[in-house]
Amino acid sequence: MAKMKEKKEQEVEQSEETTEDTVIEETEEQDTEAVEAATEEGEKDKKDLQIEELNDRLIRNMAEFDNFRKRSEKEKSQMFEIGAKNIIEKILPVIDNFERGLGTVTEEEKESSFVQGIEQIYKQFITALEEAGVTAIEAVGQEFNPDFHNAVMHGEDDNYGENIISDEFQKGYMYKDTVVRHSMVKVVN
Repeated sequence: MAKMKEKKEQEVEQSEETTEDTVIEETEEQDTEAVEAATEEGEKDKKDLQIEELNDRLIRNMAEFDNFRKRSEKEKSQMFEIGAKNIIEKILPVIDNFERGLGTVTEEEKESSFVQGIEQIYKQFITALEEAGVTAIEAVGQEFNPDFHNAVMHGEDDNYGENIISDEFQKGYMYKDTVVRHSMVKVVN
């Protein structure tokens, strides 16, 4: 009986060892599968992260390009405005000379075809400038505004109130919203 008991114990031990080995093997297999799955997930995560990073870089590059395009258009527009303003500044003395010349014409000479032709050219010139966005600054009878007027004289005049412009010595002009040349004026104290 003792032998049987011993044999049973050995069988139980072997059975327990086999069970333990099976459990260990199953656990090892599960661990290996988990590691493999984690590795696959890690690779997927790495790929997903890389895709996200590349998408982010693409979006940033597109935004930078859009900003560059807008900035370039704005700079081009500003350069055009500066160029137009420079041309207008060079043309204004010609307008002044037209006005001075027409101001010296007597009533008798106004009937001549030459003077009428010069007046028509002057009007055409002014119309072309107005269509381009150039306008004269109103001065006489207006309140002095240092943004538009340059006071070169102060004087007394009963016909005008204080700080009102009584005389304009040189016309001022604006191109769209910017002053090209300030009006040179006399202001009443």
